[in-house]
Amino acid sequence: MATQQRSRIAILAGAKKVIAEVGAYESNMLDIAARAQVSRATVYNHFADKEEMIQTLLESEVIRLINLGKAAPSRQSALFTISRAISSDEALAKMVETDPVDVLKFVTVGSHPLWKVIGEGISEIFGARNGSLVLRWFLGQVASPLSEAESESQSEQLASALI
Repeated sequence: MATQQRSRIAILAGAKKVIAEVGAYESNMLDIAARAQVSRATVYNHFADKEEMIQTLLESEVIRLINLGKAAPSRQSALFTISRAISSDEALAKMVETDPVDVLKFVTVGSHPLWKVIGEGISEIFGARNGSLVLRWFLGQVASPLSEAESESQSEQLASALI
């Protein structure tokens, strides 16, 4: 893996750690650089500002979740795996607490190009006819995370209801 790509991955991981501690609004590029073990200049070589970096982090997280679902051996397993990733995400939980307006903007389906990626990913994993139901179930977990037992039970029930 190229140095530039490793730096970018480290920056995004550092950003996620900082966001888990203080939320997105209170996060800053200096703390993110320190967590990523790169210079602040390196962070700015990759991202023009914090907003661009957070947008990139969000996109990478969405792609990560879609890939988890695609790699699962069954629909139920995909539902459970994605549910656990959403419900146990410390950065997301902190943002719900500290940045509720930003989270609300994200969970409101809109015209942002990322929603197309989400819709296509969910349709590929769960079928086009099931996409809306599955998406709503996942979005509900952003504000009300599920326990592991709840994820297991609900993913089994939802999988059996999918067409």
